[in-house]
Amino acid sequence: MLFYGSQSILTWVQLALGVYAAVMLIDAAVRREDAYRAASKQTKGMWLIFLALATALLFILPIESSFLPIIGVIAVIVYNVDVRPALREVSGGGSGPRRGGSSSDGPYGPFNGGR
Repeated sequence: MLFYGSQSILTWVQLALGVYAAVMLIDAAVRREDAYRAASKQTKGMWLIFLALATALLFILPIESSFLPIIGVIAVIVYNVDVRPALREVSGGGSGPRRGGSSSDGPYGPFNGGR
């Protein structure tokens, strides 16, 4: 009975990882091709292949009996930790302290030099 419970938990974990891989695949698909080159990462097509294979492996092969889904999880983690932040930084979607405005904006609005 205990074995069945752990197998069920692994199934749910694998399903969650598969959905997460699919979300990262969509994220990679909507990014611009030139952002990958500007960030000095592999090409967009290469990451789409990696993430599509990872997603397929996570949905097809059971994680208990094959090491291939684990390799897919590693590819998704590398995309999420290394490539995705670099693409955000290059694309201008970084999470810096400033959002919008101009360089002369102060804490309470635009600075106009006392005019």
